[in-house]
Amino acid sequence: MLPEVRPATFRRSVAEHQAAVRTLLAGLPDALGTQTVPLAAALGRTLASDLTAPRPLPPFANSQMDGYAVRAADLSTGPVPWATLPVAPPIPAGTAAPPLPPGHAAPIMTGAMLPAGADTVVPIEAADPPQFPAFVGGDAPFRDHTTVTLPASFAAGTYVRPAGSDLPAGATALAAGTRLGAAQLGLAAALGLAALPVRRRPRALVLSTGDEVAAPGTELAPGQIHDANTTLLTASLAEAGWDTATAGICADNAAAFEAALADALAPDPDVTDLVLTSGGISQGAYEVVRQALAGRGIAFGSVAMQPGGPQGAGLLALPGTAPVPLLAFPGNPVSSFVSFEVFLRPVLCELLGVPPRPLVQAPLAVALDKPPGKLQVRRGILEDGRFTPLGGPGSHLLHALAHATALALLPPGPGHLDPGTDVPVLTMGDPQ
Repeated sequence: MLPEVRPATFRRSVAEHQAAVRTLLAGLPDALGTQTVPLAAALGRTLASDLTAPRPLPPFANSQMDGYAVRAADLSTGPVPWATLPVAPPIPAGTAAPPLPPGHAAPIMTGAMLPAGADTVVPIEAADPPQFPAFVGGDAPFRDHTTVTLPASFAAGTYVRPAGSDLPAGATALAAGTRLGAAQLGLAAALGLAALPVRRRPRALVLSTGDEVAAPGTELAPGQIHDANTTLLTASLAEAGWDTATAGICADNAAAFEAALADALAPDPDVTDLVLTSGGISQGAYEVVRQALAGRGIAFGSVAMQPGGPQGAGLLALPGTAPVPLLAFPGNPVSSFVSFEVFLRPVLCELLGVPPRPLVQAPLAVALDKPPGKLQVRRGILEDGRFTPLGGPGSHLLHALAHATALALLPPGPGHLDPGTDVPVLTMGDPQ
């Protein structure tokens, strides 16, 4: 059951708003439910229940090397440090191995089933001669009187992969909540599983607002800019494993915005797990999101952060729709992106197993000035272990964001930071 957040205004620290977002979304994992999907569709999904191994892995004892399957006791029957044994028919991979006759050595390939009676594999390079007889893997007929000389130094179990040595039957192969990558799907395939139970992908409705905003690909009227926020936020959500829907760009009209939001939620309100808006929440005269939703369960206020100070959050209650968590981000593109990284991504990491941004401590390469008492998030790069800012602190500087590989979290406190000051840095990898 999602908690109710009463409409209000607030002034919060970053930590306080992070906690409010975490509380708002606490019920998200339970709301997602379970579905079974083929392995090909499970990449990046979250395992819904513990995966128990239906069979041992490997399912039978097999050879780790190309060589000879033998009984270790047959290698040390006399005073000399080797044994000459008759060669049994070969055992290729993928066939049922017949029992090993006592006192024999069977040519065996890597991964082939160890025959009953054998407990050791002697690598081919340790044999004399150090190659298989001509009838192994060729067209020559098996010769019953062929022999091979093997050293007596190989103990029982050498170069043998016992059944279940990787994973015994009935053991937990993967725990519920595991995010499924290539290695996890490979394990499921090796266990013979063609499908897995996963959580339903969460779904968000993303809305941008503003008369000044036009869709990419359209001509700009005087005073307009192209909408970057819808792309920024839907791409960020997709990276975090979400499905998204959009409702276009909403004009600066509170009644029209509320109607567009209700229409977008009405067809199947239970499918929408989060509404994410950008713009319209500051102190201006045309703050459409704030005007429309302040009485609908959403609290608006300010957070001690730059960029991204204006914020809104709450449980949206519109007539005719089910209550749904809503986060309202500022309209400047960098402010929206930083809000996602600081407030939403950490909660998704905690609740849904989304991989977190690596956090490191790094010294500043240059001096930086910032508003005292606020967390300032600066775009930049990590170079030689030091953080170098790109561009200024402005929340409209998308070019710097596109080339950034890190976000420095300049802590609240003094407004000036000297070169060499250690600061927390979120690493984002190579720029796209």
